Amino acid sequence: MANETGLAVSSRLAPADGKSAFPFDNRYARLPERFYARLEPTPVAAPRLLRLNEALACELGLDPAHLATPEGIAVLAGNRVAPGSEPIALAYAGHQFGNFVPQLGDGRAILLGEVIDRAGRRRDIQLKGSGPTPFSRRGDGRAAVGPVLREYIVSEAMAALGIPTTRSLAAVATGEPVFRETALPGAVLTRVASSHVRVGTFQFFAARGDGEALRLLADHVIDRHYPEARERPDPYRALFEAVIARQAALVARWMLVGFIHGVMNTDNCSVAGETIDYGPCAFMDTYDPRTVFSSIDQGGRYAYANQPRICHWNLARLGETLLPLLSDDDDKALAMANDSLASFQSLYGGALIAGMRRKLGLFTEEDEDAGLAQGFLDALAKGQADFTLAFRALDPDSDEAARPLFGDAASYDAWVVRWRERLAREPEQAAGRRAAMHAANPAYIPRNHRVEAALAAAIERDDYAPFEELVEVLSRPYEAREAFAAYADPPRPEERVSQTFCGT
Repeated sequence: MANETGLAVSSRLAPADGKSAFPFDNRYARLPERFYARLEPTPVAAPRLLRLNEALACELGLDPAHLATPEGIAVLAGNRVAPGSEPIALAYAGHQFGNFVPQLGDGRAILLGEVIDRAGRRRDIQLKGSGPTPFSRRGDGRAAVGPVLREYIVSEAMAALGIPTTRSLAAVATGEPVFRETALPGAVLTRVASSHVRVGTFQFFAARGDGEALRLLADHVIDRHYPEARERPDPYRALFEAVIARQAALVARWMLVGFIHGVMNTDNCSVAGETIDYGPCAFMDTYDPRTVFSSIDQGGRYAYANQPRICHWNLARLGETLLPLLSDDDDKALAMANDSLASFQSLYGGALIAGMRRKLGLFTEEDEDAGLAQGFLDALAKGQADFTLAFRALDPDSDEAARPLFGDAASYDAWVVRWRERLAREPEQAAGRRAAMHAANPAYIPRNHRVEAALAAAIERDDYAPFEELVEVLSRPYEAREAFAAYADPPRPEERVSQTFCGT
């Protein structure tokens, strides 16, 4: 059998008997079949539940006890298709490191369907590592335990930090090896997202000159994510501006916690404004705006400091796809798109300085605050201080915790005088300021060496205790807990992680 992509797909598995763990209500699967390939996940040999996110399951209106049964695990592993599921692999294209690839798609992921959570939000339920699809490009469609656990750890940490993100519902071992440089234990991740529509989804249809599909996709995204755009006389421009605003705010949040996505291709840019696709991602330890971890980012295209610029570039690619929907007049459409895109810098800058004020304990606004914030970043770079620790250690009344973090203490000494002069013009008392700063500056982030240690224990010794403890620590990142004080420490020289890798 073949769908409208012209690619063969396999026959569908029979649904599981008994109670459905997922009350599916699927909209994307009702779009024309050139949007996806219909196929079922590839069954695995011996599924074993590694972790179930019970809190997220309850948030989604699912029954955690049922998900942990053999029938529930079979669905999470891809061995059964739950009633109401309409499994599909989504089609999309994308610019990868600046080079356009006209067809990418879900090469190792299958969207099981959509549910309405307890807050009334529509959420996708997707299996990642669920076997080959028509978009696999000779890949095996599988995932190893390490990348699955990495995504679980980091995506849940991002959620706890308050950053829009996809979530991790479950990790299931497959009982089968996957082959990368060596044989590794396999796993499947159940991922939850507001949707899986990407900039690259729009590019897929724009590259084919499929105006009907572009309009259908834009209407779908407006209905799902930006219904207020429908009230505008120019709804597709309103859609573009809404995506710009969400992406600007998202990347600002990344910058405020030292997060480096690592592979900001347009196919990894969600139009819902969520962080998606945790491959070679990492968090900075020592502050350096040029920091790169991804082994495939040889030129530093997606370095920490480049992320706002790349986000703007990705949004420009989205704008190109929307031109036919903005106006029949090409020149007018281009002018409209450029005018909308011009808002990015002010939106990003506004979100960044607002976050920096919170991190520095500022409750009022002054024109020189951006310079004050940049001065602290310059001091961090000169003093080779740890980004997370230095912000957390700032104290309106004392230098005892912060000053020793700077190798060049003079850089801190010069800046802190300016900061305290600025604080003197603030109405808030020191105790309230300190509490507000701790609510903006995490004590714990997914330190790369801690993540790697947890993954090594799981892969090499089948020991999931370090993984479980790390997930617990990161679930309350702003609350310093004495029992977990060591998790705030930066790596020793021998523990430093210099490279991270994609799961494929």
